[in-house]
Amino acid sequence: MSVLTAVLGYFAAGPHVEQSVFWSLLIGTSLAAGGAGALNQWAERDADAKMRRTADRPVAAGRVSPWAAMAYGLALSLGGVLCLAVGVNLIASMLAAATVLLYILAYTPMKRLTPWSTEVGAIPGAIPPLIGWVAAGAGFSAMGWVLFAVLFAWQIPHFMAICWNCREDYREGGFKMLSLVDADGSRTARKAFIWSVLLVGISFLPLMEPEFNWFLGAAAAVLGVYLLRPAWQFWRVARQREASARPLFFATIVYLPLYLSALVIDRFFL
Repeated sequence: MSVLTAVLGYFAAGPHVEQSVFWSLLIGTSLAAGGAGALNQWAERDADAKMRRTADRPVAAGRVSPWAAMAYGLALSLGGVLCLAVGVNLIASMLAAATVLLYILAYTPMKRLTPWSTEVGAIPGAIPPLIGWVAAGAGFSAMGWVLFAVLFAWQIPHFMAICWNCREDYREGGFKMLSLVDADGSRTARKAFIWSVLLVGISFLPLMEPEFNWFLGAAAAVLGVYLLRPAWQFWRVARQREASARPLFFATIVYLPLYLSALVIDRFFL
């Protein structure tokens, strides 16, 4: 998802595609994302081994040694940062480095300390489209930060749905998630709904720019209804909290690529 949002952020910045920059962006973000994932598996290998959904990961399952995973993750991360520095620009490179560092040094350890780790983790998760935006030469303009805000807000309902249905796994892994201190799920579901509403509101902000028009507005409205319906059900139908978390999860999966694609179509073709 990080690579996809970075690429869509690049296209959203304008219709002029520079081949060398685009491929450097694609390769650099892929390497950095892969490196962050490998380092995360190294850092959380003991917890992953205790959780059913992660027990078969290479490091947790013992197929890859911790030191090999760490070396591999560092090499990929450094390669991605250098690729962006050479092929894109220094700002994109620094943003990629910040993404990896925040993910590994802030979000990963905070998951064992506080439920607020979700918001902390949403920061590095929201940076990739900003990397794509600055790669296109758009700098830190307002629209770049709107993309950051969209990704930040999107991650909260997405992860609330996951952490509710996987709460026993997280308990086994020793993580401090909101769903573990929320017996009936009301706080988890309320948070998911509030952030879904905020996400839909933020999704209309690009319309303040003259480059965007009716198509993005229509897409934002349709996708907003599509997202808010399961978010509302997750919050208000307490007796079906378990079942209603899944539709919300899938709605978030559908929402983000379609919204970003609509943004690119509006910018490129309309």
